[in-house]
Amino acid sequence: MVTRVNPPSADRTSPPAPPDAGPRPAPALSEGVRVRVLRLVYGDPRAAAELVARLTERQAAGLDPLPAEPADLAPETLRAHRHEIRALPDGTRLVLLLAAADQYPVATHAFLRAVAAARLDTRPLEAAEAAGIAYATAGGVGFRDAWTRIAAYETAAPADRRDAHRLLARVLHGAAETPRRSWHRGAGALGPSARLAAELTAAAARARAAGDPALSGALAERAAALCTDPGERSRLLAHAATDAWHRGDGDRSRALAARTDADALTGILALRTGHAGEAFDALLAGAVRAAGARPAPGDPPPGRDGSTARPADSSVTSPVAPHEPVAPHESGEAAGSAPAAPVTHLLARAAEAAVYTGDLRRCREAALAAGQSGIDPPGVLGGIAAAVDGRYEDARNLLEATAGRCGPGGDPTLLLHAGIAALMLGDHTRAATATVRAAAAARARGVTAAVSQAMEFRAYADFWTGRPRAAEAAALDALRQAYATGQDNGACHLQAALAMFAALTGDEALCRERAAAARSYALAHALGLPAALAQWALAFLDLGSGRFDAAAARLRALAASGPGHGHRAIRHLATPHYVEAAVRTGETRVARAAHADYDRWARAVGSADDLALSARCQALLTPGADAVEHYRTALRLHAEGTRAFERARTELLFGSALRRLRRRTEARDRLHSAMEAFESFDAPHCAESARAELRALGAPAAPGRGDRRPTVHLTAQQLLVARMAADGATNREIAARLALSPRTIDHHLRGVFTRLGIRSRIELVRLLADADAG
Repeated sequence: MVTRVNPPSADRTSPPAPPDAGPRPAPALSEGVRVRVLRLVYGDPRAAAELVARLTERQAAGLDPLPAEPADLAPETLRAHRHEIRALPDGTRLVLLLAAADQYPVATHAFLRAVAAARLDTRPLEAAEAAGIAYATAGGVGFRDAWTRIAAYETAAPADRRDAHRLLARVLHGAAETPRRSWHRGAGALGPSARLAAELTAAAARARAAGDPALSGALAERAAALCTDPGERSRLLAHAATDAWHRGDGDRSRALAARTDADALTGILALRTGHAGEAFDALLAGAVRAAGARPAPGDPPPGRDGSTARPADSSVTSPVAPHEPVAPHESGEAAGSAPAAPVTHLLARAAEAAVYTGDLRRCREAALAAGQSGIDPPGVLGGIAAAVDGRYEDARNLLEATAGRCGPGGDPTLLLHAGIAALMLGDHTRAATATVRAAAAARARGVTAAVSQAMEFRAYADFWTGRPRAAEAAALDALRQAYATGQDNGACHLQAALAMFAALTGDEALCRERAAAARSYALAHALGLPAALAQWALAFLDLGSGRFDAAAARLRALAASGPGHGHRAIRHLATPHYVEAAVRTGETRVARAAHADYDRWARAVGSADDLALSARCQALLTPGADAVEHYRTALRLHAEGTRAFERARTELLFGSALRRLRRRTEARDRLHSAMEAFESFDAPHCAESARAELRALGAPAAPGRGDRRPTVHLTAQQLLVARMAADGATNREIAARLALSPRTIDHHLRGVFTRLGIRSRIELVRLLADADAG
């Protein structure tokens, strides 16, 4: 029973500063670090300033994880809250300690039962209410803020904290409460205990299977603290690190992983936060080691077919949790021997690392490792390896098998790979379905970190199928999630995707800023995918603005870029744009060679969209009236596909060709259709190209439609900025929240005012209110 609250000794949360220490300037923060700092300090600006001043240069740059413990985050802020707690009567502090122990760091909702069991008097809580520190609620006690709750817990003496946890453990009786009872038993322990460590480990496995990584991680960390075996402690910390990663706490995950010898886990973290090439090497090496490992004691024996029956929580026997990579028992992939599950996990992630680097030949290495392990290459691995070797039909069959695994309720990673495979096959509808289901499955399983990764690839499908506003809004949300969860590599990919959206809308300033940010980070981390996508975005901007020489030069550079700087898949996707720019500048010889390979792939996969674009390329490369039939073929195939924006671009090119051939009536129809499509996609510079062709034809080119609500004229980015400005946020505050510069926000607001025909924020507030009311 809790019987006392002894005053603690002097606050020792931070060492005294040396006599000559003076205030040092706050380091410049990377965008991801800035977002995570605010998250770590619960949005408290003073605590954020204190934490920033304490960061090392490597932490400020995102190279090292941020502090994880409250006392290391903002000791002065915590010290002030502790002072308030110490000023309260002993009885009040006792009640607050019990309430805090019930909520922090694991919420157990047992406060009222503990009060009744110990017959505690809760009237002393009135002193805390009078001081504005805490207040009574229907379920127990509410604290003024998170720092107050932490201070109420940490101000108490260790013995009193242990008593509080033991009391809470006594009143948790239900079967569903077993993991939380184990947590309090572990928190109330005096020292190492193999028995309690085993109990906590089992409780962590149950919580993990139930999709509660916050609870399983806390249990695994506590089990590690009570464990006496160094090897077992390392394994438990690896589980805790994986759980922290799943719940979106990348800094804690990296800090815990550094205390283990789990190289595979380090590779997984590097895939999302570090050097992609190093991530591939670590993951492939981990897969090779796992393939050569013998079954651990206690592993189930192989079945008659040689496969191994995995336990419900396969992470108990593997340092890699089951929902981060693809687990054979969830995906239906064959498992050869006991080590096959971790091998499959690691090879799936190695494939992703190869995709991010752009060094797709590395997929061949991973596929070879899979063959040597006696398992089928997981996910997109086999398809990419076949495509790199030029075996396009084999690649199509392997990718089709992977894309077909996009049913609801599947494993998040399996669904993500299905989405990537569908994108490679040009099946954007199935890609959108798979990636949305991947995000939903990740949320359902508590795997927060996987949500933004699924949305990275969803953006491609939305973009090409004529939903750029939805794609931009989703990508902006995913960008914030990526930064908040410590996935700076994913954030870089999303920045590049947002650069492409800005290129589509003709927002040159934003496109260049996004592309520059993406390329700078990508080149430092060997991320060939976002580097290539950012380069393509700039080329697309040039192409839409009529700067054909610049577009061709950028796309030639993209074709020549090696791993870590470019990407073969992006180069392939950009081929139709390169052919267009090259024909405009007279570079037809190289354009014909590029088109020949593109056509071979399009015919192998049978995608209507790819075949349509190949026919468009052929039309561009064919002189005079002979091009007309190729354009007609392209439009017929576009009608069977989903890339609505590219169909509009084909109509624009066809209309221009018909104008030059003096086929005025059909040219006018095609150009009007293209202009209306571009307006619906919020692509004003492309719409203006269609108008210019109509003017050259001598036909009237009506201005953009004016019967829509004013806000529909804004891009998703402009609408987001406008709403923040209308809510009273300053340009600097909006810039901080959207990972942009204040100058770019100023540019956006000027564009908003111009498009809406207004001059002030007051008018903006009124207009948005009227639009929402309508």
